Amino acid sequence: MIKSLRKKYVGDKAFYKMVLGISMPIIVQTAITNFVSLLDNIMVGQVGTEQMSGVSIANQLMFVYLLCIFGGHGGAGIFTAQFHGKGDQEGIRYTMRFKMLVSIVLTTVAVCILTWYDDPLINQFLHDGSATGDLALTLTSGKAYMKVMLIGLIPFAVSQVYTSTLREVGETLMPMKAGIAAVFVNLFFNWVLIYGNLGAPGLGVVGAAVATVISRFVECGIVIIWTHRHERRFPFMHGVWKSLRVPLTLTRDMIIRGTPLMVNEGLWSLSMTIISQCYSTRGLAVVAGINIANTIINLFNVVYMSLGTAVGIVVGKLLGQGSEEEAIDTDRKMITFCIFTGLTIGYVMAIIAPLFPGLYNTTQEVRDLATYFIRVMGMLMPLHAFIHSCYFTMRCGGKTGVTFLFDCGYSCGVCVPAALLLAYRTDLSIIGLYLICQIVDVMKMVIGMFLLKKGTWVHNIVGGGAEKTEISTTQDSMSE
Repeated sequence: MIKSLRKKYVGDKAFYKMVLGISMPIIVQTAITNFVSLLDNIMVGQVGTEQMSGVSIANQLMFVYLLCIFGGHGGAGIFTAQFHGKGDQEGIRYTMRFKMLVSIVLTTVAVCILTWYDDPLINQFLHDGSATGDLALTLTSGKAYMKVMLIGLIPFAVSQVYTSTLREVGETLMPMKAGIAAVFVNLFFNWVLIYGNLGAPGLGVVGAAVATVISRFVECGIVIIWTHRHERRFPFMHGVWKSLRVPLTLTRDMIIRGTPLMVNEGLWSLSMTIISQCYSTRGLAVVAGINIANTIINLFNVVYMSLGTAVGIVVGKLLGQGSEEEAIDTDRKMITFCIFTGLTIGYVMAIIAPLFPGLYNTTQEVRDLATYFIRVMGMLMPLHAFIHSCYFTMRCGGKTGVTFLFDCGYSCGVCVPAALLLAYRTDLSIIGLYLICQIVDVMKMVIGMFLLKKGTWVHNIVGGGAEKTEISTTQDSMSE
């Protein structure tokens, strides 16, 4: 019995070597990025709690845009991974062009909305209710930070076109190196511009935004230059930008499968923003506490988040090759590994939770709240690890409609109504409000288990050989 279960859920050394070979560069890059975000957060926090809260609110609003980009690229990325498994270079070239077109549209929309409606959007998070905070100063800080950060959306979107494609074809080291370079650039200019070191003016939150924008241009430049210098290694890069032409049939397929993903990421991030706004009704101290906690939580989440990304890459490639049974077996073992890492790391995070808030120049009220939030999320990390893996499993098989209902449908249909009801119709403290809103995800876990067992996600969306893309190219094409 035990031997049978071990064979079913546990891989051999070669299996974990393969998984870690793909996921470790992503883990390292994301961990360093989040660690520098932690230092960035602490640096801004040294300026003041209000400034830190303003930056947090601005980042929460831009978070919606970031996930829309990930979702817009994710639909095309499903095809990229499977085209890679099939060896179709022209197909990969088309998916890159599609990602660029999506980036142009989403970035334009985001800049317009965040420029014209910055005041009312930030004000939604500003509420009395705690002993901490100056609401006017928080609003001013958030607006100043966001105006500069909008410039950085352009290099961010372009670099994501390249890095997402490189990862989907198995190249995870270069995005990691570019990300590491960017975060150290960010850290250096934070030190210079926030506090006014080396003769530079002390710009506070504006300095933090300028540093981030500079780092994004650096990352974008590194990735673009390196990728184009290695066109022999990545044949799909040859002539990729001679036009933005994409076959209409493939465009239609990517829109059909990608739109649910993009809408899902957009609505999911919006639902998270609404839930954060519900938490903010309990006072500005909660906004600051959530900001500190999320920065720490994101640092610990990188392992299971990166393993989830690896699920999409590995299982997607196997599906593209037509190895369905191997894909199912690999997916099951990768999910088990993801849950185990979530359990281990979450337990550690819950134990050491009080250490991190003490690094911030803020009130004891904020520190106590942050410690509580970190502990709750640490205990629930295995749950979130499983849900995250389920999401990428369904996505890599092209079942984006099911993915949409599982992820965004649940968040908007269950989590958001629960948060709104508890925040505006009860006097529940933030302690109970936060805990209940997190525990609601238990039912989502049950749904994920059912969908995985049903197996409808096992689907090859690029089957039929290379002829499929060639015929599409000949019969249906989009003009430049």
